[in-house]
Amino acid sequence: MVKVGDKISDVGFKVMGADGPQDMSASDLFDGKKVVVFSVPGAFTPTCSAKHLPGFIEQHDALKSKGVDTIACVAVNDAFVMDAWGKSQGAGDKVVMLADGSGDWTKSVDLELDLTAAGLGKRGQRFAMIVDNGTISHLAVEEGGAFDVSSAEKILEAL
Repeated sequence: MVKVGDKISDVGFKVMGADGPQDMSASDLFDGKKVVVFSVPGAFTPTCSAKHLPGFIEQHDALKSKGVDTIACVAVNDAFVMDAWGKSQGAGDKVVMLADGSGDWTKSVDLELDLTAAGLGKRGQRFAMIVDNGTISHLAVEEGGAFDVSSAEKILEAL
């Protein structure tokens, strides 16, 4: 698993553009910026939809006031699902919805979660990180099933 002080890999994401899914490179997201990235096991799932994403939407202004340039949510889902979930949650331009459809970025940070036994396949663990100019400065990974350390409020405390 990545740790504080590690550089983020150059594996990119998909985001929904006006003409469909588009590539977003890791350098476009992280270079020269302070970025909060949080990962959810799946779009439209209970804790992710009731607490995790809504918390970051609600705390957008507070996070920005602490010097955060970008707030991004990543899940091992496709760009169509991430776009629909963001719209249903009112993410607007407050949270960038990053699709990691094949889990390549999640694998690159070694934060996979195997939910095959539950019929959900390979996903990403629930976590949040602060990335300063491509380097992880804070990492909070949840224990299985928990939602304690990766909330927007906890990230605000870490800033």
